[in-house]
Amino acid sequence: MEFGLLGAVEVRDRGAVVEIGHVRQRSVLVALLVEGGKPVPVDRLLDRVWGERAPVRARDTLYGYVSKLRKLLGLDIERSPAGYRLTVDPSRVDLFRFRQLVREGVLDEALELWRGQALDGLESPWFDALRESLHAERVAAELDRNDQALAQNRHTELLPALRQAADERPHDERLAAQLMQALHASGNDAEALRHYDTVRRRLADELGADPSKPLQDVHQRILAGETEPEGPRQLPAPHPWFTGRTDELKALEPSGTVVITAIGGTGGIGKTALAVHWAHRNLSTFPDGQLYVNLRGFDPSAEPTPPENVLREFLEALGEQTIPAGLDARAARYRSLVSGKRMLVLLDNARSTEQVVPLLPGSNATVLVTSRLKLTGLVAAHGARSVSLDVLHPADAREFLEARLGAERVAAEPDVVQDLVSWCGGLPLALSIVAARAATDPDFPLAVFADELREQPLDALDAGEIGTNLRAVFSWSVAALSDEAARTFALLGTVTTADISLAAVAALVDRPTARTRMVLRELENAHLVQQHVPGRYRMHDLVGLYAADLEADAGSRLADFYAATARAAATTLEPHKVLPEHESGYVLTFVDNAAAMAWFDTEHACLMTEQRTALQRGAFAVAWMLGRTLNNYHLRRGRTHDDVEAWLGALEAAEALGDESKQATAHMCLGANYVELGQSPLGHKHFERSLALFARSDDHAAHGAAHRAMAWAAEFEGDLEKALAHSVQGLEKFRAAGSEIREAESLNEVGWRYACLGRYAEARTYCEEAMLLNNKLGHAEGSAATLDSLAHIAHHDGRHADAVAHYQEAVALYRELDNSAEQATVLEHLGDVLNAAGDTAAAREQWARALAMYEEQGRASEAAALRARS
Repeated sequence: MEFGLLGAVEVRDRGAVVEIGHVRQRSVLVALLVEGGKPVPVDRLLDRVWGERAPVRARDTLYGYVSKLRKLLGLDIERSPAGYRLTVDPSRVDLFRFRQLVREGVLDEALELWRGQALDGLESPWFDALRESLHAERVAAELDRNDQALAQNRHTELLPALRQAADERPHDERLAAQLMQALHASGNDAEALRHYDTVRRRLADELGADPSKPLQDVHQRILAGETEPEGPRQLPAPHPWFTGRTDELKALEPSGTVVITAIGGTGGIGKTALAVHWAHRNLSTFPDGQLYVNLRGFDPSAEPTPPENVLREFLEALGEQTIPAGLDARAARYRSLVSGKRMLVLLDNARSTEQVVPLLPGSNATVLVTSRLKLTGLVAAHGARSVSLDVLHPADAREFLEARLGAERVAAEPDVVQDLVSWCGGLPLALSIVAARAATDPDFPLAVFADELREQPLDALDAGEIGTNLRAVFSWSVAALSDEAARTFALLGTVTTADISLAAVAALVDRPTARTRMVLRELENAHLVQQHVPGRYRMHDLVGLYAADLEADAGSRLADFYAATARAAATTLEPHKVLPEHESGYVLTFVDNAAAMAWFDTEHACLMTEQRTALQRGAFAVAWMLGRTLNNYHLRRGRTHDDVEAWLGALEAAEALGDESKQATAHMCLGANYVELGQSPLGHKHFERSLALFARSDDHAAHGAAHRAMAWAAEFEGDLEKALAHSVQGLEKFRAAGSEIREAESLNEVGWRYACLGRYAEARTYCEEAMLLNNKLGHAEGSAATLDSLAHIAHHDGRHADAVAHYQEAVALYRELDNSAEQATVLEHLGDVLNAAGDTAAAREQWARALAMYEEQGRASEAAALRARS
């Protein structure tokens, strides 16, 4: 639905006019529309519609109008204590479209939206004042449009409108100057001078004033036979299919004293297209000329252009006949010529701040600089504003393809177009190359190009010329790097994860962290990597593919770093567990559980990806270590599905290594995971395989672990007697192995299963013995689990205060251990005890905390069960 205010008020639905009622009802609609979604108090709305002539029952009448508008137009007119609010997409209201186009400098299109007098037919003092204000906006836009058209030498087409406007506004001196300039450019000096004399006499007779200085200057130039100082007009033609970049275009608008803007981004990101597009939209702002130079900072066929040579070209363009010798003399003369002029200087493809500085005008002229580097020196020393370009939004990328290939062709293969957009990754040059290839073969389906992109992306992004070969474009940036940065870039091409930490890069390149940070800064400055969050780096997919093509030998340094650091983190979480060493020269250390869990949280996706990569490369020791070390983290976070994936990878590695002990461990953990996920038959197959493998050894601890896992599975499936039997067997095996940590854990689990069977006296005996042993060993996780059991026993013995105290202590320990999975379970149990003790409010508070954690952890069944009973 479209709303027209710039003329007679109208509403159109799919082009057809919609009846919106009589004048007062239309007035209500407009009074709400013009606020752009802000609430309008009722009293203010009444004043806008009726002024001082409001009827006796005006409020009731207003309510009726609002109700009818809702029904007629299907509008969501919201009422609140602040008043009535109507929210409509601004692009559907011609007034808001007009203002947006004016801000963007698209003035002809903006003025075409006017159909006559704004708000025609609406009557009230408020509407009269608004209509006058809107007329002033229209006049201002017309004057800016005139300047823009004159700068583009469109004086002939402009003359009729200028003559009519001058008759309507005889005291408008800016308009008079524009008419005189158009007449002069058309060769009609006599009429231009007569018009000046008419305006001068009118101002003197009616206002007692002389013409303004700008109008006098135009008069003097015409008398002297001078043309309007054209100044250089060196801008390249704008990109015909430019799309998107709304925020970036706004960022280029003048802001306070900032007159220099550095536009940065990787090769092919569209820096020049943005700068040139903005410049053409703002030609009227620079009537004294526009200078442009390609500084060839990253040109494969030439060295960067020396500033001294550029200054010669600029001075010649500014009309200088004698060019001074030497950089300093030329720069001084250039600054003198440009001083005080409203000019634009576009310095394209700069190599360095040093190349740019001599070309800065030293006045209020506007300067745009584009570069593949960030040019931080320009920002720091000269107050430049930095605008970094990222990839196009998918919707803008699709719009680009529509503009280039036609909406019909794009609409015919919507899924294929989505693939093209995805594979190009929003990189404008990649989109341009694909579009150019498709345009040269208009009979080919777009699927042909999408298939090629999918199979060989960089090959597909080569249109046969150096400027349309993505590999070549990226290579120019890499060629400008130091040797160490180029080596690091190539090594980053071997990384298969979505991003990478500073510590991991240091391991990859085999350099100290501080040095690695400086090298990465060089790559950031070249826009080849992005530090998207502090301390983590990533590449655009296509840049990464180019880096991967460089085939650097990374060895196993990165994989070893991940495996060794994962081992260090896992050992911090479970210091009693013995894990085999994994050698790496770059291993992080962790001061406590929180630090280890935070590292696992941050690196989880990278570790899972690295395990898959290790399997593909045959690095089975790494794949095993990653699967093994992630286990406790997954348990604490309740990430069972991830744990299955990790253990399947570890099992594959163990089988490749021929290590039956590792295979048995993997089968045991997979069995427990599959039972928890409701796939008991598959889980028991893994348990059976685990027992068969363990039976081939006399490792009592391994046998105990198998019984322990099967006890848990039996309990999960509701067979408590079987669970108790396995727990007792596990306890015996751990005692035989001399493993006190596992003995303490098994004592608690035997006690817990007795409690589940209602045998609380026996349960308490085992759990209290477990508590003593845990305290002796300093085993915090075992203590937390045993406190949970003792709380359960106390609850069922009727000792509610003891139960609450035990649960609270267990929650505190699990929080300290950063074990959110068990913390959630204990919070639910604490709520149960509080509820049984009659403290319903406190119970609901604990249940709510538990429910939020279940949902965050993806534990849908626990969340549903708790939600159903709370």
